[in-house]
Amino acid sequence: MEAAPHPLQQARLAALHSFEVLDTDPERDFDEIVKLAAATCGTAISVINFIDAERQWFKAETGLGVRETPLATSLCAHVILEEDFVEIRDTLNDPRMQDNPLCCGEPGLRFYAGALLRTDEGLPLGTLCILDYEPRQLTALQRDTLRVLSRQVMALLESRKALRTADVLRREVDHRVKNSLQSLSSFTRFQRRAFASEDAKLALTMVGTRIDALSHLHEQLYRTDEHSSVDLGAFIQRVCAHLASFAPHGVELMVETVPITVSPQQAAAVGTYLNEFIANSYKHGFPNGEKGVVRVQLTRTEDHLVELVCSDTGIGLQDVSTTSHVGLGMKIAEVVCMELETELDLRNGEDGVVAILRFEPQSL
Repeated sequence: MEAAPHPLQQARLAALHSFEVLDTDPERDFDEIVKLAAATCGTAISVINFIDAERQWFKAETGLGVRETPLATSLCAHVILEEDFVEIRDTLNDPRMQDNPLCCGEPGLRFYAGALLRTDEGLPLGTLCILDYEPRQLTALQRDTLRVLSRQVMALLESRKALRTADVLRREVDHRVKNSLQSLSSFTRFQRRAFASEDAKLALTMVGTRIDALSHLHEQLYRTDEHSSVDLGAFIQRVCAHLASFAPHGVELMVETVPITVSPQQAAAVGTYLNEFIANSYKHGFPNGEKGVVRVQLTRTEDHLVELVCSDTGIGLQDVSTTSHVGLGMKIAEVVCMELETELDLRNGEDGVVAILRFEPQSL
């Protein structure tokens, strides 16, 4: 006898399809559940099955050897119309199964027990079931085991669904954040050109520099699933790869880093500083088309501080006693130093400018 459709068939099917489990590849987590169910109950067959509109599909099976069967011969299509747990000790004594070729044939399936896979709303998706070729009866412990394992199946399905939903939301947020940062960056550049006040230009430049750093930081956090810490070495490599494309002809940007974990706030501060130092070197360090190198080195000191050394082989500071001629860069550096709780060591080196930051790494 073929089972009747579930009274809430459309809602049930919608719930089943929302888990996106049908026609997926076998997975170890589900395979281990059916193996445990069969071993615990001592049966030849165990399956995790889902009742679709026209078929019965198996996410995991042991002892059966197929991935789906038609609904006409499905025992579980009857069971999803019942309570949470069904045990049929002899299928030939059950009017629903007496004419089922799977039960009447040789060898016939003579025993069935299944625990419903039910959503939080009470909609049955299928069953975790065991079958055997001889009539039998489960113990109380075996019944409880099937119930527990069926809840584990639903927990796995729910967790996978939640992860997919979170990923979709994260991608949408990422898209909106990137668009917002790009819009803000364009707006600050436009406004900077429109203002005559040097103070206004300074403020907008600092905002624009921070936005650029945050854009790179956001990209790294999104790609690596890091939300409480950042690999500063990898972050600096990404920032500098972007800045290298703006280098004047004949000027090379060289970067050497090691992995160091810092907080996102510290990474944003470093990114802001790098944007300004490198842009300043490009603009002032190599006049008249001179060639040279801008170098960025990230290391960890013996006392476990982060050391960032930025240098160039340009013309250097023209007046070592004062840094007023790079007022904008120094204003940004002052803000960064406050955020990193450190001081900037800025001086002329053997070939050009050398700037050193040392700070204690933090993570949330």
